[in-house]
Formats: sequence, C-alpha cells, structure tokens
Amino acid sequence: MTEKQMNATKKLVRNSCTAKTKVAPDVVDAMHKGDFSNGQCYILCIMNTYKLIRADGSFDWEGGIATVNANAPPHIAATAAASIKNCKDSMKNTSDKCLGSAEIAMCIYNDDPPNYFFP
Repeated sequence: MTEKQMNATKKLVRNSCTAKTKVAPDVVDAMHKGDFSNGQCYILCIMNTYKLIRADGSFDWEGGIATVNANAPPHIAATAAASIKNCKDSMKNTSDKCLGSAEIAMCIYNDDPPNYFFP
C-alpha cells in the first residue's frame, strides 16, 4: 500500500470510529499529542477494525505487526512494528477493553511520538 492509500484508509477508519463511538475529532487530535484521557473506546474501535483484540480481551500484537507489514509502506512499517513489539505487554486492563486498548495506544505513542500511526 502506498502512503497515499494508507492515509486514505486511516481517514476512513477514523471517520468510521468517530461516528461509532461519538468521539469528537478534537479528542482524537489530542491523542496524537499524547493525551489519552478521553476517547478510549475510539481506540478499541480501531483495534477491533484491524482484529487486534482477541476474544479474551488480550492484545494480538503479532497480528498488529502482520497488519502493519502488510499494509504500510516499509519506512512506516518498520517503526510501527518496533513500537508494537515494545508495547506487547502494555495492556493491563483486559476486563475493560476500552481502557486496555488505550493503554496499548498510549504505550505506542510514548515509544515513538513522531511516528505514532493510529488514525
């Protein structure tokens, strides 16, 4: 997938998940600046879109790496895969899937803020 195609897909997923979770765009924008205090279920929506939350509520980090390797341009896939691997154990809340998903996204952001790749 080219970077242009990837950005179009990210926009589609973002629009779909903001509509489903009724999260304001400014809340999502705040996540791109490291503020994950709101909109945790938006992150769960993204994770579910890419089938990264298992039935038991755990994070399918191997699936995350496979997804970025299959769909992102190589220069993005490399940093994204590294962040996913670094954050594979960051989900502490498996009973609250929204909060657990946000824990993963926050770890990925903190691992490499300039290359945060969630929509």
